[in-house]
Amino acid sequence: QVQLVESGGGLVQPGGSLRLSCAASGNPFRIGIMGWYRQAPGKERELVADISSSGGTNYADSMKGRFTISRDNAKNTVYLQVNNLKPEDTAVFYCHAYITSVSGANTFHYWGQGTQVTVSS
Repeated sequence: QVQLVESGGGLVQPGGSLRLSCAASGNPFRIGIMGWYRQAPGKERELVADISSSGGTNYADSMKGRFTISRDNAKNTVYLQVNNLKPEDTAVFYCHAYITSVSGANTFHYWGQGTQVTVSS
């Protein structure tokens, strides 16, 4: 059973930084696009950034500059570095990934359970 497990969230002061990690476990066969969404209280889930298996990135316009996505294919892990955090960045950050089955016949879209990021002094 493939799972995405996030880590790295927490409470941080304004101006601080965090590095979120998301590892795919359960022996995924082939991982395509991985990425991050976030959902602030009372708001819809929104894209932060995606990254392809070859390293190509796509950022939401509002996320360009302070957010950096990267991945380590050998570790089946995607990262999100967030700098100069602001109170409005407070949200649950979700990892997602498109993973193809061993047979190659099916690609499934997986989500992590979410990690809370709270920016407050």
